[in-house]
Amino acid sequence: MTQDTLHAALAAYAASSGEPAPYVLLADRDDGTVVRCGESVAKAHAGDTDRDGLAARMRIAGDRLLAGVLLPPLRTGVAHIGGRPVSLWPYGAPVDPARPEDAPWEPAARLLAALHQVPLRRLPGPVPPMRGPAKLARALHRLGRAALSGTGLGADAEAVRGAARTLPAWARGETPPPAGGVLCHGDLHLGQLVRFPAPEGAWRLIDVDDLGVGTPAWDLARPAAWYAAGLIDSATWLRFLDAYRDAGGAGAGPPGSDPWPELDLAARALTVQTAALALTKAAREGRRLEDVERLMVDACVRIATLPPHLEPAPAS
Repeated sequence: MTQDTLHAALAAYAASSGEPAPYVLLADRDDGTVVRCGESVAKAHAGDTDRDGLAARMRIAGDRLLAGVLLPPLRTGVAHIGGRPVSLWPYGAPVDPARPEDAPWEPAARLLAALHQVPLRRLPGPVPPMRGPAKLARALHRLGRAALSGTGLGADAEAVRGAARTLPAWARGETPPPAGGVLCHGDLHLGQLVRFPAPEGAWRLIDVDDLGVGTPAWDLARPAAWYAAGLIDSATWLRFLDAYRDAGGAGAGPPGSDPWPELDLAARALTVQTAALALTKAAREGRRLEDVERLMVDACVRIATLPPHLEPAPAS
């Protein structure tokens, strides 16, 4: 199936839940093709998506316990188009990238705190594991296959691998994660928030591809890593952190405490993942690193000099 044919098929599927309308291509990446048709949005997930895991995540997203946190799907079932699993959602208005001063850091923090407090036993099971470590493993695998010869990026790639070696094997996706945890989003960034109903409704989290049981600090990893790398200022970071803690979030320690014992591992892991993907993309496109990419790779250079992250000893 060609991309144009896929887009048209997704538009037809989206239109099946409402009035026919011209479609708009919202995203077209290896990990997801997203088409809007009227007030409905169809997403074709990656071809190698775990079908059973996605079905479980769709059931969870449609559960009433998540009604105020996740955007509810129009259908909890998963369709298939062109060999790819497809989900169907209502349209929500995204964050405006032209107005960074209006970025909803506090609403995002409160939504995460609410997600982390959802009782797992009351969700339609089984609840799959959060996919953060698996995504890091995939990013490192892609870096290992990248054609770096002659790009001048070899030293940077070794720094990223060195930073990865400071992480425990489970955080690199090489062994099973520790038992227990809470319901996590798995891939929090500002592109994962929409207003629903559009355009002025309440903020909701979208994209359940990585949803599952895991360490709550992983959901705070991206803003923590961005703060550590200098991509967001301390005032923004503290607004986010304080809103999360004040809403009962347990992934960064109690209010007033040092959050980094909780966040260090996840922030390191997210930095490694981001830098690995940046290097892979730069090598594929035959270019130098962009400024933001360079900051993440430089952060890996610093991480690679740190002692390995030590897991706390189990309580006796």
